[in-house]
Amino acid sequence: MWTRREMLQRVSSGFGMMAFAGLCADRATAAYENPLAPKKPHFPAKAKRIIYACMRGGPSHVDTFDYKPELKTHDGKEAPDNKGRNLLASPFEFKKHGECGLPVSELFPNVAGHADQLCVINSLWTDVPNHPQAFLMMHTGEFRFARPSMGAWSLYGLGTENQNLPGFVTINPPNNLGGAQNYSSGFLPAIYQGTAIGREGQRVADTRIGNINSKHLPGTLQRDQLDLVQSLNRDLLSRQQVNAEIEGVIESYELAFRMQDALPGVLDLAQESKATLDSYGIGNGPTDNFGRQCLMARRLAEAGVRFIEITHANWDQHNGLRGNLTKNCKEVDQPLAALLADLQSRDMLKDTLVMWGGEFGRTPHVKQKDGRDHNGTAYSMWLAGGGVKGGLRYGQSDEFGIKAIENKVHPHDLHATLLHTLGLDHEQLTYRYGGRDYKLTGVGGARVLKEILA
Repeated sequence: MWTRREMLQRVSSGFGMMAFAGLCADRATAAYENPLAPKKPHFPAKAKRIIYACMRGGPSHVDTFDYKPELKTHDGKEAPDNKGRNLLASPFEFKKHGECGLPVSELFPNVAGHADQLCVINSLWTDVPNHPQAFLMMHTGEFRFARPSMGAWSLYGLGTENQNLPGFVTINPPNNLGGAQNYSSGFLPAIYQGTAIGREGQRVADTRIGNINSKHLPGTLQRDQLDLVQSLNRDLLSRQQVNAEIEGVIESYELAFRMQDALPGVLDLAQESKATLDSYGIGNGPTDNFGRQCLMARRLAEAGVRFIEITHANWDQHNGLRGNLTKNCKEVDQPLAALLADLQSRDMLKDTLVMWGGEFGRTPHVKQKDGRDHNGTAYSMWLAGGGVKGGLRYGQSDEFGIKAIENKVHPHDLHATLLHTLGLDHEQLTYRYGGRDYKLTGVGGARVLKEILA
């Protein structure tokens, strides 16, 4: 590799800027090893990709996917674990759906139509029932220290199938509750962090990717310019040997150059038929925003993106349970069902793991007459496709939904299982940092939920 002085001498001696850039391109290409190139899993994978539909705020499990008839029997009576609070029966009816007879609330009539594809986990619990800590725990496996997110770990372990797109995309992520930490690469190389599209509270139809197009140079000259800059960056890196910021700049420049042609087309929903747009509820008021996210997720998955997160906010119903929970479910039910149906029709559901849920659940007892508070000792999520059994209720909370009591599942167990579906052994997927080998699932003996795997 040339020194900076040698580079300047060659240019000043009439070597020729374009010829010099061409040689830089040869050197840059020879030195470049793409960290996003596809990697072999530890063992044959069931899933190629994950779509996480994140319901920020903590959906009430006892009103959605954890049927508790005893709540109706004991409605208004004092809760056994909380003196001074009374139990509140769900105001929503549950019915059995599919050949499996899975009980689902009337709030999810469309998702219920896919009951035989759903694996509902009714026994999740988390360490701290506060939003920032629980949200970070769900995304990174840790809330006390900044750690890589599960999307970054999956990208680090497997790379991505499409070198012209980011391997990890998060749409409309929240600005609070840890913010960018939830899709950060942490101490992993910066190239593995998530690419954020939009932000919470912004209409998806208005989201734009900043600086995606070059306004000053055509593609060939832009490539020459980038090769020159990259050769300077790599020269500096070779002299410093270790510099995470320079490494991140090098990789992000390369990816950004490739993305500018590919990503806008993938996110262009105008390419879809009217029937598809209608099925997701796009253009139909309440379902439009989340419907766009779900359809973007399918298009990104189809294009080879490894990990995709979509977000719906405001599930923190301390009051106004009947009205606000009904509103939230109406906004996501049709789009989620359309996503499952669309993936299945394209023969993609078998190797796409779809996950739905938030950071914790809600209490079956109430402080206010029409609201539920935080509950970290029991909550529910569902998985579909990607190598998990459908038509299954796994684990159990107590008769009122207060605590998980059977086959309890910690976020570390969930993370270990997600990685397993991707063909990754969570014990082997480690990264050495600060003299220690770290992993997504911590040091607490996480287990893979083999009972839910197909």
